[in-house]
Amino acid sequence: MARPHIRTYLSLLIVFVSLAFGERIKDIATIEGHRVNLLHGFGLVAGLRGTGDGKATLFTVKSLANALQKMGIVVDPNRITIRNVAAVWVVAKVPPYAKAGMRFDVTVSSIGDARSLEGGTLLLTPLRGPDGKIYALAQGQVIVGGYEARGRGARQVKNVPTVGRIPNGAILERDLPFTMDSREVNINLDFPDFTTAKAIQDVINERFGRKIARAVDSATVKVTIPEEYDPVDFLAIVENLEVRTSYPAKVVIDSRTGTVLLGGNVRIDPVAVAVGSLVIRVVERPEVVQPPPFSPGETREVPRTEIEVKEEKRRIVPIRGTTVQELVNSLNFLGATPREIISILQALKEAGALKAKLEVL
Repeated sequence: MARPHIRTYLSLLIVFVSLAFGERIKDIATIEGHRVNLLHGFGLVAGLRGTGDGKATLFTVKSLANALQKMGIVVDPNRITIRNVAAVWVVAKVPPYAKAGMRFDVTVSSIGDARSLEGGTLLLTPLRGPDGKIYALAQGQVIVGGYEARGRGARQVKNVPTVGRIPNGAILERDLPFTMDSREVNINLDFPDFTTAKAIQDVINERFGRKIARAVDSATVKVTIPEEYDPVDFLAIVENLEVRTSYPAKVVIDSRTGTVLLGGNVRIDPVAVAVGSLVIRVVERPEVVQPPPFSPGETREVPRTEIEVKEEKRRIVPIRGTTVQELVNSLNFLGATPREIISILQALKEAGALKAKLEVL
């Protein structure tokens, strides 16, 4: 029996509801200097079971030859043929205020033609900062979250076996360049907003009973640490203060996956919408044509395609959205799919009925 061609789309609608509670400053902003630092380096993973780089990856062979030469073993790179070593790029995020001797995780990614890093060990690898200086050393057993199994006639791969992690695989060798000598610090908002910046300024001044905080712009609040406070004790108090946040209404659309995210403060003017669905059904019914008896003709298969087009009729439905829940209820009552909701929201924005910023990814 001929089967119609069926095309399936997976879509997702997400509603973000903003609660009317205060948020801690540490959750919506970052204190100057309290940030992660990025390190990277080039290394080799050894001990693979024939899943490493091939001879065509020249930089792996030359890197291995250089590493052996440093150990006092001179080898001609042109005579090296191995599959148990892979060239990798090592990256790491160093926690804020990290000191020498602190351990942290590293991520290892193959940059050659290796099939898997499972069972490999990262050789001693220096990690450098953006300034080119070495800040840490990485080494250890690579843990991979996937696998690859292959035979002569089949191959199966799960997740990404060419990327792995080494828990606590790096040791910081020098302190990161940061000192808190000044009595002034900046609080940087994760999402710049003038209303939220002023709210942070007011809550800090109210807590300490003096004007020690000043909103410089929508992203920065400058705070002067009082002389009677230790900087650490003062910042511990400040980062736990609660603030009423205020961010613009926004609708985020990812048209590739059909994902729609509605902010909690999205509003919409009353409108009427009609959405029609077009269903196309294609069925292949090939026919076999036989030639007359004793004729020189050949039996052939003649393609036959049946196309059925059905347009669904829908009525005009009013949409009211004084709140996000009411807007979602109206769209659900309309029976619109997430992809139809994307078109509806874009049309509402063009008509001026959608009171939110529309961001398309």
